[in-house]
Amino acid sequence: NDYLREWMDHKNDYLRLLLEREAPPEDKFCFLDDIYQWEDTDEPIYNASDDCTPITELPFLHKKECMTVVDESGVHSVMIRFCKCPNSRTPDKQLFELGMFPASFTRPKTAFTFPVLNSFLLDNLECGTSAMNYYSKLRRMTSSVFPHLVPDRYRELMRVGRQWRQLKLLKWNGFGHESRQPNPGELALFCPACPQPGVNVPQHAERDGNHPDWIYARSLVMDGNFKAEHLHPTHPEDEVWLTDGRCFMVTRQAYQSHLTNAKEVVQMSECNNHRAVNQANASRHKLEATGIGGCACARHGCFVPHSIVDFQKGERHMNMDYALCHALSYNTNGLTRALTFYDINCQYMKYFRRRVHDNPHLSIPTDMEIVPGIGLWHVHGHQDKCYVRYASSFITGAARIDGEIMETLWAPLNIISPSARGMSTPHRQECLDYQMNDSNFMKMIRMSGFLCRKYREAAKGVAESSAAFDKLNETADAIKVAQWEAQYQEAQQHRNGDPSAMDVLEVQLRKAPTWKQQELVLLSSSQGRAIGNAQRGAATWIASGITIEEMQIALAMDVRKLGRHPTETQKLDIGRRRTKLQNRIDEFTLAAVSHLGEGFDIDDDITDMKLDFIDDSDKEGHFGDGTDSERSVSNNVRCNLFRPEQVVIPLPSNIGIERCADLAGDHLVGQEIALREGQANDTLQTIRVLLADKAVLFRTTVRPAKSQAKSTRAWTQVHSVERVIRLNTMIYTKCRTQLGNLQAHGLLEKYLRIEKCHLKATAAVADPGARGQRNSTLPWFWSLDIQGDSVNNDWMDEFYRVHWLRTKAIRDRWTEEQLLVTHEMGWSLQFFLKKASTWLSRIKAEVNISSAGHRSYAIRQAHMYHELGKHARASFMKANPLFHTIT
Repeated sequence: NDYLREWMDHKNDYLRLLLEREAPPEDKFCFLDDIYQWEDTDEPIYNASDDCTPITELPFLHKKECMTVVDESGVHSVMIRFCKCPNSRTPDKQLFELGMFPASFTRPKTAFTFPVLNSFLLDNLECGTSAMNYYSKLRRMTSSVFPHLVPDRYRELMRVGRQWRQLKLLKWNGFGHESRQPNPGELALFCPACPQPGVNVPQHAERDGNHPDWIYARSLVMDGNFKAEHLHPTHPEDEVWLTDGRCFMVTRQAYQSHLTNAKEVVQMSECNNHRAVNQANASRHKLEATGIGGCACARHGCFVPHSIVDFQKGERHMNMDYALCHALSYNTNGLTRALTFYDINCQYMKYFRRRVHDNPHLSIPTDMEIVPGIGLWHVHGHQDKCYVRYASSFITGAARIDGEIMETLWAPLNIISPSARGMSTPHRQECLDYQMNDSNFMKMIRMSGFLCRKYREAAKGVAESSAAFDKLNETADAIKVAQWEAQYQEAQQHRNGDPSAMDVLEVQLRKAPTWKQQELVLLSSSQGRAIGNAQRGAATWIASGITIEEMQIALAMDVRKLGRHPTETQKLDIGRRRTKLQNRIDEFTLAAVSHLGEGFDIDDDITDMKLDFIDDSDKEGHFGDGTDSERSVSNNVRCNLFRPEQVVIPLPSNIGIERCADLAGDHLVGQEIALREGQANDTLQTIRVLLADKAVLFRTTVRPAKSQAKSTRAWTQVHSVERVIRLNTMIYTKCRTQLGNLQAHGLLEKYLRIEKCHLKATAAVADPGARGQRNSTLPWFWSLDIQGDSVNNDWMDEFYRVHWLRTKAIRDRWTEEQLLVTHEMGWSLQFFLKKASTWLSRIKAEVNISSAGHRSYAIRQAHMYHELGKHARASFMKANPLFHTIT
């Protein structure tokens, strides 16, 4: 660290020398005022007879005159004589002029060649190679037999590597041509395709008024990474900061001041429990940082400069507030809209502006509208209402974006996280900054190809989504379409102030009650009035009996599948399950006395339960009598006398309505009917979901399978889904039979029989808006999720309304995507031209007019950006012949 403090005084001199090396080569002369006599070097004189003498040691390698030079080829001991002319530079700068970075400044004894430093940094970027591993490789390259005898310059490599990183960043960003010091974030590259007023788009007053406002919006994604941990430093007071806050990580002192004043208020979540994110690393007391978090552009995946922060105790709001405020302020002067995607945005954005207002260290641009969103993968972990409120599919101006690109950016960064875990705090920051800067650089040079692919996808998406929407729109009533359009526009206008306005894209009718809901209603009604002991808890008792019936059906199916020659393991498993089932039946039967009265006899003659099995050999399902097959299996298992799966338990539906009346159990009949209705709804919903899964499997797994192995695995998944469909179909059939026993004829008209053809998986199930599915009809139970009579068609109007709104949203997003990508092409081209112009303007700077190296490097950089722009223009014209520069 003492060398690093001394380095700060030499940094500008070394940067100037580095740029001077960019000049074309020229002859070097020593200009001497006087004649000097060279001293004898006392070097050993070669003698041919010495070849025959055994060499016991190599003292020449360790003489004081030798210097250790670390190169890509290994570690070398070299005799170096420095120029001692009166006008000569100091030895360390003479080495630097020759392409060797000295490890010290006064009397350097170790130097690293520029190629080895570049190789180390590149290996660290691409392979995550640590300084220790890289130098260990060099020692083995020097001597494969005695690598431990090679001089150890590991610590010097770490220190010089930090200095080399800083010089390259200053050189790349033009600070060798300017006398000022870089401001926060100025040593970092940003996205060429994101709108940056004054860089690639004009200021607000100079823009084309025909363009929609959402075109000029900054799209950001926020996320945390708990792999980038950092241990507490040993001597924090002795650390030296080289690029604190000048790249992507925020300035340390200002960030600490913010954390000191900020207050983390724990809010009651109205969505699903997201506290696991906050407490991910809360108990790790040995860590100075439990991870990092920050922002990137959501459309192209470029880190935002000066917006990456450390976590001290999980992913707290105070950390992400600081990152987001700096991201919203980076090159956004003139932008009035920002889209932010965050995993927990439904809770995070509620009080964001209040937290910013209460903290003097936080600020956001005035009059900037912030539109919250949630990534398309994480939104499905929220409540259902969050999907239409925060998914990018329903946000105007979001175009086609998933909001999850930050996850892909952490993956390469995690490669170096283990080696950075124990570094000093400044060194870790510099490593992470350099890695993120390289990520943005690679995005920049590949941006033209990326945008061309996006444009071709957008053109195809616009054509397909428009055709699907037009076909749907043709069959809809014009008056209803006008109403739906008005609902959609009103929801979009009010979504920021009231996210619930987007609920118009959800089904508004009440869904059919589930089994649990029915049981809760019954329990609530029984607690609200005075009842006898026989009626208290009857709903729970009946519900447990229905659960036992489902267990019996599942066990009977598994017994039937054993075949004629089951294994001992299968027999043992069946035996254990039968014992467990019998225990449940015994408990249920003993409790029946308290609900059916003293007149109930446990030994009443109730016939065994009979089931209609679905034929496994039929892929789509077939009902048949499984009595003979089951009898054969039972004989093989040798459990003829112990078959609890065929025992009929004393439910009202089994003992009959008349018997219940005799036992004064009339109230039990109505409760079982209510619970059976909930069971039917739950079972039908499960069947619908499974049929949709089956249809998706056929489309995405079975049909694309090109090999026997893939085909086998695909069909295994399909058969697994089919088994669950058969089980739920049998449960529904049994439920319907019991409703008949309870004489619930009104419900039987609503809950029809499931036929073989109803269990087919069609494309209309997986994608109702797919080509060719406009006139497809689904089985009756697909429309039964709405409360009401089966003859009421309100659900159909609601289905068409929601389907029309969502199809329109898909078409709008594709249209926005095509328009936005066209603008991004123009912005990228303007970015490259702006960069080239900036470098050319640096040639005219008076301070550098005498340096050929400065001029040469500026021309080289201007040429690089000009070529990037030239290549981008050619690519854009090829992808879009109508392309022209849009500002």
